[in-house]
Amino acid sequence: MAAAKKAVLGPLVGAVDQGTSSTRFLVFNSKTAELLSHHQVEIKQEFPREGWVEQDPKEILQSVYECIEKTCEKLGQLNIDISNIKAIGVSNQRETTVVWDKVTGEPLYNAVVWLDLRTQSTVENLSKRIPGNNNFVKSKTGLPLSTYFSAVKLRWLLDNVKKVQEAVEENRALFGTIDSWLIWSLTGGIHGGVHCTDVTNASRTMLFNIHSLEWDKELCEFFGIPMEILPNVRSSSEIYGLMKISHSLKAGALEGVPISGCLGDQSAALVGQMCFQDGQAKNTYGTGCFLLCNTGHKCVFSEHGLLTTIAYKLGRDKPVYYALEGSVAIAGAVIRWLRDNLGIIKSSEEIEKLAKEVGTSYGCYFVPAFSGLYAPYWEPSARGIICGLTQFTNKCHIAFAALEAVCFQTREILDAMNRDCGIPLSHLQVDGGMTSNKILMQLQADILYIPVVKPSMPETTALGAAMAAGAAEGVGVWSLEPEDLSAVTMERFEPQINAEESEIRYSTWKKAVMKSIGWVTTQSPESGIP
Repeated sequence: MAAAKKAVLGPLVGAVDQGTSSTRFLVFNSKTAELLSHHQVEIKQEFPREGWVEQDPKEILQSVYECIEKTCEKLGQLNIDISNIKAIGVSNQRETTVVWDKVTGEPLYNAVVWLDLRTQSTVENLSKRIPGNNNFVKSKTGLPLSTYFSAVKLRWLLDNVKKVQEAVEENRALFGTIDSWLIWSLTGGIHGGVHCTDVTNASRTMLFNIHSLEWDKELCEFFGIPMEILPNVRSSSEIYGLMKISHSLKAGALEGVPISGCLGDQSAALVGQMCFQDGQAKNTYGTGCFLLCNTGHKCVFSEHGLLTTIAYKLGRDKPVYYALEGSVAIAGAVIRWLRDNLGIIKSSEEIEKLAKEVGTSYGCYFVPAFSGLYAPYWEPSARGIICGLTQFTNKCHIAFAALEAVCFQTREILDAMNRDCGIPLSHLQVDGGMTSNKILMQLQADILYIPVVKPSMPETTALGAAMAAGAAEGVGVWSLEPEDLSAVTMERFEPQINAEESEIRYSTWKKAVMKSIGWVTTQSPESGIP
């Protein structure tokens, strides 16, 4: 029998989606935006001490190769010719900090993850040096001084890790967020790898001026960061380099394909949700929860604890778009915690079953401030609490309270956003892994008291990276013109409880939040490496 004919689908685009808890590689049809195949690998997180969160950069890179190989195999089984993959986009967990040796290609320390709290004393020492009347850090970067962003993590590495100090002195060190580490490695690494990042990722380092779109000398001096270790900043959609993976034969099938899209995961989801208009917003439910609202060409500074950040810049000569962002540190991570730390559930999917059994938290409230509170509080002293317990409370109620916590945190951010923008959202566009949980989606609609709208294909982060890559100059297989964007089928969740009940639950939640604040009074010593 003649070999089966390979299906012709027109140009395809691949996307690496490297998140906090997993890595995926997905392949889309650039004409229809249909997801053809993908593969996912969970990533280990290491907690060497309380409040420390690390990952192995080599494990992250290996997981990318594995996902690419497995997805290419799956496409082969579907008779889809992988030579049709014309471009690759990268989207990544933001702020996570890697320093590596450009001569050997080896990381000089584990990646310090965005959630990590070890820099608390670094933050305290730096904040004493910011004049009260002129917060130049915030006005240049749009960000509050917090453990969340890369500059303080990099400062900690320079202060505490001998290998990093030596490599910087000998001019061998390169710094990057995960996108930079991946792009450098995928374009050849020590054999001519490209050291770059895009404006969205750069805007989360605290070293980047979001007005001039350049690394800022004054900020680098303030944090004591040598500018020569920083990556080149590019737009989110242009050819950075070509895939060059000689050591891995199967992944080598994509040799020579341009890497032409790069967006921090939250910006990628904004693009994937087609929020190209001023005032459009999306909320992504991943390890954390991130609500971004497109504010167009203008920087809007928040009066209510939100961040001002770069939404995207889709081409070298294209204008930059800004966003207001509300960041919640712990969303999906609370489910992982119930699974791995308490053993209440065996798999993340199980939480929906438990919550459904009781249909209420029975007065139990869960504030998962494991890494302090992010927006709108920016309160590093907070810690997680579960309160309102009675003899009647069981694991089902705690599971329900954990889901409610995600919804309440989102409501706090939406309230802040409505106050900053002055135009309340009429509905909320959602995406991310947790949106497959129908109870969570219904709860979210009830607690916000507006409809929640979810695309039937939830992988919007990867889709955004693929769109940026396919639309890049020199690739041109994906049109971002409004009339060419394929209509997405949506699922809607309408609020089902009365507004009064929603308000009572929300105000009790706020009471619980107040109890979680001010928990940590003295910082544990942070210097020295375990």
